[in-house]
Amino acid sequence: MLAAALGAALTLGAPAALAGTAPVSPSAPAPAPAAPAQAAAPTSQSATWVAGTRAYLVITAAGDTSAVRSAVAANGGTVFAHYDAIGVIVAHSASGSFATTMRGVSGVQQVGATRTSDVPADAYNPALPANPSQSTTPSGEPVRVDMTQIKADQAWAVTTGSAGVKVGILDTGVDDQHQDLAPNFNAADSASCAYGKADTRAGSWRDVGTHGTHVAGTVAAAKNGKGVIGVAPGVKISSVRIAEPGSSLFFAENTVCGFMWAGDHGFQVTNNSYYTDPWQFNCPDNADQAAIIEGVKRAQEYAESKGSLQVAAAGNSNLDLANKTTDTESPNDSTPVTRTITNACLDIPTELPGVVTVSAMGTTAKASYSNYGLNVVDITAPGGDATGIYSTLPGGKYGSMSGTSMASPHVAGVAALLASTNPGITPAQLRDKLATQANDVACPSDSRCKGTTAKNGFFGEGQVDALKAVGATPPPGKYFENAGDFAIGDNTTVESPIAVSGVTGNAPATLKVGVNIVHTYTGDLKVDLIAPDGTAYTVHNRAGGSADNINRVFTVNASSEVANGTWKLRVNDNAGGDTGKIDSWNLTF
Repeated sequence: MLAAALGAALTLGAPAALAGTAPVSPSAPAPAPAAPAQAAAPTSQSATWVAGTRAYLVITAAGDTSAVRSAVAANGGTVFAHYDAIGVIVAHSASGSFATTMRGVSGVQQVGATRTSDVPADAYNPALPANPSQSTTPSGEPVRVDMTQIKADQAWAVTTGSAGVKVGILDTGVDDQHQDLAPNFNAADSASCAYGKADTRAGSWRDVGTHGTHVAGTVAAAKNGKGVIGVAPGVKISSVRIAEPGSSLFFAENTVCGFMWAGDHGFQVTNNSYYTDPWQFNCPDNADQAAIIEGVKRAQEYAESKGSLQVAAAGNSNLDLANKTTDTESPNDSTPVTRTITNACLDIPTELPGVVTVSAMGTTAKASYSNYGLNVVDITAPGGDATGIYSTLPGGKYGSMSGTSMASPHVAGVAALLASTNPGITPAQLRDKLATQANDVACPSDSRCKGTTAKNGFFGEGQVDALKAVGATPPPGKYFENAGDFAIGDNTTVESPIAVSGVTGNAPATLKVGVNIVHTYTGDLKVDLIAPDGTAYTVHNRAGGSADNINRVFTVNASSEVANGTWKLRVNDNAGGDTGKIDSWNLTF
């Protein structure tokens, strides 16, 4: 989670509430909590901004909030944003008595300061994040250990996910120009929610750190023959930047805005690798924190009511979330103090009802840094430990990070695959399926781990299994793939080879041929599997008319062919006006 995590998180960026951790090398130690973040200095000036301006959530009944908004203006405040559907107003005021006064106004249910630091002047005239120049990566897209650990590489032979499924990356932003993210990036549904109000200017969604771009690559980096592959490389991702520049903090109003945006823009899944700053835990017996809990809870419920499932990181402080006693990291926008807390105090959004809470594993054990807790952690996924999770970084780059921030997007990716193979699925059904497809992980010999093999405090329902999520069993034979791009020109023939070795005897009568061709007129195409001896097996012959793309698995009776040797996918374009490419193809013996 970003705050504790940015706290434990990025050496590449400023500390914050991220659930990620520092980039790691094979010899790097497990992450540890970092120093608290300080409030960002103003990055732009505005006549509207004055020193001492603080932000508040004003909670009222859902519906028409105009009367309470008028009261905000009449009592020394301004309305920065309002969300009538959930009865939440984001107000700014430099008056020290604003919250107390507003709590006495008719119709006001709760009021809470969301910060212990000033709202940056940048809120009134936000600077656009940088658009970094891009590096390029040569061909080569090795399947990573974390993907084989959750069987994503086998799931891709069934489906890479549907382009109709939208996943929201609520984070520090995403580099939409990155070569591995651009093919799947959905700019139309991207925005910045920094400061609590949607900014839809082009580029507002870009990364003010590195964390969000790394998370996005784990969810849905393209399967394009270079760099890395995400868990669900066929789905669409949108960036909703909720981190503020300079501090990379995620305040409550930003999270409220992000969830409202997710609900209104049809995101089936959101990934939330952060906690809501400045409090690592929000306690309901504190008036400010109670309002934060209520406002973010209402926004999450709104998003879920619109069909969006929230997936969130459990955090990186190695704490038992089912037995809370002390918070030493809050508030992280000024000076942290040590305070006694109870289980009533919530890490949000991860502990809100309906949110899927994700712990982190190494290869076989709980990651050393990962928070845990019986009936708090729902599921687990690879988060990296010494070697980290390798993924995308801004500017066309790549690197490794560890943290529950890195575990959560694995789960979001599997949820996206489930949504792809179960059109119309509800968030509640998605939660159930995530639990069902998970592989049980028993407690180690560690007294902190409570529960059973089927469900415990370290691993929840178990580790996600992408192959089971897409409704398949592991392929019975060896798997070979060519993920390189081969351009298909008008009226031309192109071949993509796969060298098969180590398979005894002949190919099976049920040879599986997975084909992913990107083309704007499939009726132009004839597609053949060419055996090592030159025999052609036609799998597609100018069908589909003007339909786009071929992305399916064909079954070929190749039992008369020796398995070992060079197989080819031959694509013949028989008309002009439309071009494309062989994006990837595979064989399962």
